[in-house]
Amino acid sequence: MRQPSLLRFGHRFSIEFQSKRSRVFSSSPTSQRFKLQLSKTQQPEMAPEMTTLKGRPLDRTAVDSLLRRRFFYAPTADIYGGVAGFFDFGPPGCSLQANIIETWRRHFVLEEDMLEVDSPMITPYAVLKSSGHVERFCDFVAKDSVNGDILRADHVVEEILEARLRGDKEARGETVEVAGNAKKKKKKKLKGETATEGLKLDDAVVQEYSEILAKIDNYDGTGLSELISKHDIRNPSSGNKFSLPVYTQNLMFAVSIGAGKLPAYLRPETAQGQFLNFSKLLEFNQQSMPLASASIGKSGRNEIAPRAGLLHYVDPEGGKKHHRFHEVADVKINLLDRHVQLAGKTNAIPITLGEAVQNGAVDNETIGYFIARIQLFLTKLGLDPNKIRFREHMENEMGKLLYFCVDAELLTSYGWIEAVGCADRSAYDLSCHTKATGVPLVVRESRKEPLVVTEFVAETHKAKFGPRFKKDRKAVQSVVDQLTQDVKEKLSLELKENGKITIDVPEVGDGKVELTSELIKIEQQTRTEYTREFIPNVIEPSFGIGRILYSLCEQVFWTREGSEERAVLSFPPAIAPTKVLLVPLSANPDFKPLVANLTKELRRQGLSTRVDDSSASIGKRYSRNDELGTPLGITVDFQSLKDETITLRDRDTTAQVRAGQDEIIEAIVRLVKGTETWSQISARLPKFEGQELE
Repeated sequence: MRQPSLLRFGHRFSIEFQSKRSRVFSSSPTSQRFKLQLSKTQQPEMAPEMTTLKGRPLDRTAVDSLLRRRFFYAPTADIYGGVAGFFDFGPPGCSLQANIIETWRRHFVLEEDMLEVDSPMITPYAVLKSSGHVERFCDFVAKDSVNGDILRADHVVEEILEARLRGDKEARGETVEVAGNAKKKKKKKLKGETATEGLKLDDAVVQEYSEILAKIDNYDGTGLSELISKHDIRNPSSGNKFSLPVYTQNLMFAVSIGAGKLPAYLRPETAQGQFLNFSKLLEFNQQSMPLASASIGKSGRNEIAPRAGLLHYVDPEGGKKHHRFHEVADVKINLLDRHVQLAGKTNAIPITLGEAVQNGAVDNETIGYFIARIQLFLTKLGLDPNKIRFREHMENEMGKLLYFCVDAELLTSYGWIEAVGCADRSAYDLSCHTKATGVPLVVRESRKEPLVVTEFVAETHKAKFGPRFKKDRKAVQSVVDQLTQDVKEKLSLELKENGKITIDVPEVGDGKVELTSELIKIEQQTRTEYTREFIPNVIEPSFGIGRILYSLCEQVFWTREGSEERAVLSFPPAIAPTKVLLVPLSANPDFKPLVANLTKELRRQGLSTRVDDSSASIGKRYSRNDELGTPLGITVDFQSLKDETITLRDRDTTAQVRAGQDEIIEAIVRLVKGTETWSQISARLPKFEGQELE
């Protein structure tokens, strides 16, 4: 699912729920960059096994069962059988999502002083045609030759090769950990494996498979077709071969607007609305650079989901420095360099952002700054730093759109999944829309010193030019306007010698257009510039909230020692769907006024609460709210009626303290704001060992 997008002019930052970005729609490779060094002993490796918060093997079915049973989410249109890949969020899921977004807003929009924009879900065809989405926003897919199933080509190659490597490990007597209840079940065989379960592979084949998996993101359509053919990759569900070659499928949803059926699409990203409003944002910002913008909303990529994004716009002549980079230079990340991937390895190297920018592993300070901010944001949500890595895009993932890009990937039971992209989009988008509309999306600023410019200028004679080319006038004029200085100089000499020139205009006739000296004049002119005009570059961090949300649920999941049925979701207090559980010791009516007053005071502080006054035991009531990730619990007992003291329970340690109502509420506020930890609270408030019974 996708979520908001923030943009910083010169740099752009986005947050979104999204599937992995297309390999076809990407960005141009950078020049030779620093290569992270691996020791000779570091070998290609499969994704590490996923563990719970406490380090035990994670049972994905247990996590999924909990999240569905407690209605964090459920399949969309479940009573009609559901739709694959579509989910509805229930009450705790909605609260969790809202808290993640609110944390994102504080961490980025407020902290970076960004300007927020909200645009419609539907984007006109012309916009996405100009931006390149119509032609290149695609995935490579493979079609089952018998039943017509269509699968994403790189994913099916990954699935089959990983299954074969697991079988090889079993055949060699190596332990292949299967978590939780899955140990009791026979592993389901993939029909398309073509290598039997537990079959030992040649060492060379193991090496080849590992190297393919390490650089799977760098294969184009031809490469994927060759892999499927060479390694006999088949549909895992049917065992049928695929029709080759693989082909591209656009990820956007086509729609039409109004009775005239104006062509459009559900927007595939929230960024375009920010680009289209750049001039207005610049004016709102008093024509001042640098500038940042943000957008939060839903986007559609053969799935619909909330998404967030940021854009940071910068002056390309400034070296993309960032005035706050020194604040994050010591932040350490796990970086998977593209050169490491091309070597067939997946070993991420711990490195500080200061070192990464200095040695060229990260292209510039501004993108380095936002990578650090992304790392800090993810850990603030409760994600494990050891289960976060930043993978640099490889050459085949980079097309016209991007100059440099890394993905923040999170470790889950499905392996490493992309959750955040951080890209240097250079001036691509603003240039595309400027060219398509004729509206200059530029920054103009006064020069400190006037600049004298001598250049060749091509001017057409409008009175004769229009009648000569009629409906083709605009196409010819557009080519003339885009002539480079070198070409203008050459054509100027040709025009003087021959009285005519020929230019290429693909849309007109045979593609060649002759212009005489009566129609065009090309001369060298000198002018003085008192203002500077430029198209800013954009850095874009783009966040997939849905993926972050699910990854977070897996990473904070654990079970009580010796009692595996007692599951816990250890969300940080600020992120947890509900902050406080109120538990009256019994159904005694004397407790009701006190519970009602506590509820009122907690909500006045902006703290979400739940009251569980059921007949279940206290332990049972706490346990079922531990499943919801509720970090704190207040128990009202008979002592509370005597002296108005109450107990406060910590979800993770189950330890309790006791104090007056005002002290407990103040402690809760501090815990939720992150200004105090439980260990600090328990050190200053009296510990409590048990409730007073009636």
